[in-house]
Amino acid sequence: MVFALREELGGSAGMIARVARQLGCGVGSLRRWAAQAEVGAGAGAGVTTSESAELKRLRQENRELRSANGILQRAAVFFGAEPDRRQR
Repeated sequence: MVFALREELGGSAGMIARVARQLGCGVGSLRRWAAQAEVGAGAGAGVTTSESAELKRLRQENRELRSANGILQRAAVFFGAEPDRRQR
C-alpha cells in the first residue's frame, strides 16, 4: 500500500502515517517494514533479510571455529607438541 500510494501521489508527506492508520499499526513499524521491503527489492541501500541471516550464521560458525582452535592449541601444549608446527 505504501509503494502504491507513493507512485500515485509522488511521495507526499504523511503517506506512511495515513497507511498506518488504515492498517491499524504503528507508524514506526510501518516505516521500518517499508524500508526493509525497499532493501529486499533492491531499491534501497542496506542488507537484505537473507544476507543478514547468512551473516549471523557465518559469525556463529566463526565463533565456534575459534573456540575449537583454542581448545586444540591448549591440548597441543598440554601434550607437549609445538602449537605453531604445521605439516609439510
